Amino acid sequence: MRVEVTKENFYRRLDKFLRNQLKDVPLSVIYKLIRKGKVYVNGKRVKDPSFDLEEGDVVEFRYVNLENLPKRSEKKDLTPVPMKLDVLYEGKHYLVLNKPPNIAIHPGKGVHVATLIEGLLHYGQEKGFSPFLVHRLDKDTSGLLVVAKDREAARILTELFKDRNIEKEYVTLVRGTPENNMKITIPLDGQEAISEIVSVKSLRDVSLLRVKIHTGRKHQIRRHLSQIGFPVVGDDTYGDRHFNREFRKRYGLKRLFLHSYRMKFIDPWTEEEKDFRAPLPDDLLSVLNFLEERSDEWLEEFLS
Repeated sequence: MRVEVTKENFYRRLDKFLRNQLKDVPLSVIYKLIRKGKVYVNGKRVKDPSFDLEEGDVVEFRYVNLENLPKRSEKKDLTPVPMKLDVLYEGKHYLVLNKPPNIAIHPGKGVHVATLIEGLLHYGQEKGFSPFLVHRLDKDTSGLLVVAKDREAARILTELFKDRNIEKEYVTLVRGTPENNMKITIPLDGQEAISEIVSVKSLRDVSLLRVKIHTGRKHQIRRHLSQIGFPVVGDDTYGDRHFNREFRKRYGLKRLFLHSYRMKFIDPWTEEEKDFRAPLPDDLLSVLNFLEERSDEWLEEFLS
């Protein structure tokens, strides 16, 4: 296979581009081919799935018989599913959702229930557009999610995220009390990663934080806060399982305390400043009320 990157088929990341070109091939197989050095860009071998492509680049497989590659099962094809969506904004080119917790964005291993993309497909059918994800949130993470309404809008919005022309702020609860205005610059997976703690509210043996991320690495906030000794409450992957278990028993928290609270950017089409905010969901507010009575009195100021 030898394909030129054009405006019509453009995806900035190599893995996303190949996934779009090889729709019938499992993503795991595509990653394996990249790792084994079977993929070339402009004649040079590339083994990084996140490699940046530009229009005009030529992507090709070498020493691979594409006809012999395993195919995805038709059972895994996405099916539109009616779903109640909390749409905070909808324009001609994109919409902004307040994603609930405990719902995966896309089907994956072990996911046997309807996912958000399937709900978006149904919503798009009714509204007359095809949804494209331009960024992701973990299953247990709630809050703001931007969804493009066509391929060209997805390309433009992906560039917005990639070029860091968007402010992203999260609210999280951590064990311990970190310093205010702390910048974390520990690389993740060999790539630059920058997180900034902008506000701290101490609550007994935990603290509520507002965290800005200037890059978008996988599990960035969870990994960064864990690495400096203040793991996210409810995070059994990078945090303290014993602490989380006791906290769950006492306060009823059943997931990560992590919420995508605010996004601010210049609309690429209207040049208007957009400032979206998603209120904390009831399960997280309940925990704060347990930790400190009348939390509503200081929470509004903390989030402003």
